[in-house]
Amino acid sequence: MTGGDTIINISDVLEYLFCPRFIYFMHCLDIPQHEESRFKVLKGREVHEQKRITNPEYLRKKLGVVRKELNVFIASKKNHIKGIVDEVLFLDDGTAAPFEYKFAEFKDKIYQTYKFQLVLHAIMIQENYNINVKKGFICFTRSNNRIEEVNFTEKDLKRGIEIINEILDIIDKGFYPGKTKNKNKCLDCCYSNICM
Repeated sequence: MTGGDTIINISDVLEYLFCPRFIYFMHCLDIPQHEESRFKVLKGREVHEQKRITNPEYLRKKLGVVRKELNVFIASKKNHIKGIVDEVLFLDDGTAAPFEYKFAEFKDKIYQTYKFQLVLHAIMIQENYNINVKKGFICFTRSNNRIEEVNFTEKDLKRGIEIINEILDIIDKGFYPGKTKNKNKCLDCCYSNICM
C-alpha cells in the first residue's frame, strides 16, 4: 500500500483527472498554480458560501432526504484522503449520499471529475458514518439549480481508490506522469511553459 503519512485533498484528485502532471508540478516541484485569479473558481466559492447561508433547514423531500449535514469536513486515514462535502444527505432508505453544488451548466453529461469527486466523498462517508452510499447528487447552479443523480458501482468505488494510489505514487516517488490526452486542456494550462 502506498501513501505513508501523505494525505491528499479531493482537489488533488480533480487536478489529477484534469491532467496527472498537475500533481507532479504542485507536490513534487512545489509550484503553485495560482487558481485564485480564475473567475470560475472565485464564482464557485461565492456560490458555495451563498448556499451555505441560505435556508440550511431546507430538506429535499423529492430525493427522500430525512436529515442532512452541511459543509462536512471528512477524511479517510485508511485511504489517505480528505475534503469537504457540501452536504451529506441521509435518505429514507437507510443510505446516505454526498451532494455537491457546481457553478456550471448541465451539458447532458456528468464529467469524470464531478463523478469521482462524489465517489471519493462516498468512500469517506461510508468509512466515517458506517453507512451504505449508493449514489450522489450534483446541483448545477447555472442550469436553474438542476439536480442530477449519479449512481455508483463497485467498480467506481474501486477505481476511486486506484486514483488515490496513483496520485500517492507521484507524490511519494517523485514519479513524472504522462500528460492528459486532451490537447485542448494544454491551451489554457498554467504549467504549459514548463511541461515537456
